[in-house]
Amino acid sequence: MAGGSIELAGLSKHFGDSAAVDNIDLSVASGEFFSLLGPSGCGKTTTLRLIAGFEQPTSGRILLDGADVSTVAPHRRDVNTVFQSYALFPFLSVFDNVAFGLRYAKTTKAELRTRVSSALELVSMTSFASRRPGQLSGGQQQRIALARALVLNPKVLLLDEPLGALDAKLRRSLKVELKALQERVGITFLYVTHDQEEALTMSDRLAVMNAGQIAQIGTPRDVYEEPADAYVADFLGAANLMEVSVSSAGSPATVKIGDSVLSSTHVCPAAAGETAHAVIRPERVKVESHGSAGPNRVPALVDRLVFLGPATQVMLRLATGASLQALQQNDGEPLDLAQGTPVHAYLPADALRVLAGASVPVAASAAVEAPLAS
Repeated sequence: MAGGSIELAGLSKHFGDSAAVDNIDLSVASGEFFSLLGPSGCGKTTTLRLIAGFEQPTSGRILLDGADVSTVAPHRRDVNTVFQSYALFPFLSVFDNVAFGLRYAKTTKAELRTRVSSALELVSMTSFASRRPGQLSGGQQQRIALARALVLNPKVLLLDEPLGALDAKLRRSLKVELKALQERVGITFLYVTHDQEEALTMSDRLAVMNAGQIAQIGTPRDVYEEPADAYVADFLGAANLMEVSVSSAGSPATVKIGDSVLSSTHVCPAAAGETAHAVIRPERVKVESHGSAGPNRVPALVDRLVFLGPATQVMLRLATGASLQALQQNDGEPLDLAQGTPVHAYLPADALRVLAGASVPVAASAAVEAPLAS
């Protein structure tokens, strides 16, 4: 199987006066695992439905392997879709569910059996071929839905939150399986999700969407560590966002939060005297004993401790009233902290980034999705 490339050029979709997708440009390379990430209503599912052909664009073009398919019927596009509900036929066996599309393609019986057997083997479901969907677990049904889509050898597989109906433990294991499967078959995967961990775990690249537009595109590491704005920083993983005043936009940049001066080694997009946001991930915040000397340290009180298993979340309260969270790994060393303990929080200059804007954008509150889309 060979993956196909996707290009969206000035793509828009309006429902009445509202823009669900607002003039986006996007290129997905052949064989890439690409995710559209964002909250409900941001436009990600509508974008997927436009590529699938279930919705017609208001303007713009959709190109698959360079060919414009904007007005091509869904069944004539070399794409297939896996939905969150799986949509398996309860009265058909697993084998017949997977074979359903091939029968309409007038495949010979010998080829049909070979291709269905290969698809079931690919998802490790060969021994379940004679069962009905009602006799399968949620994870097994998800594998059958994947096999039914893959058996048609599409160049692009569209996945609309396919793990959303599963429990947390099963989602974690299937994320790894799904990425490994994509690498084996070489098909381009376009994956829609609101789950940041899914997007970070599986994607080669991802796009964070907000209000029908793309806020940032990049590798998971780049988008996580170098968010383009406060919205991306706040949505993608846990982030400490602190309103600061910019003292100097040079290198290093310096900002003030209350009476504390902090420096950042990263480029500052705001000018001196402006209000901005400083962002730092919880795992980079170090909780030190009260009175610790040195730069980039701010006094704080322990507000709350939350045991997470592998780590403990330490919620801090700064003198300004701002909250700050740190993530301390549970490595066997005793955590000598309790509610009300005075401490200093160390915010390394290489982990602190300054983002322009005095307020955090509200996630897609004015956007709409396609009818019946999640």
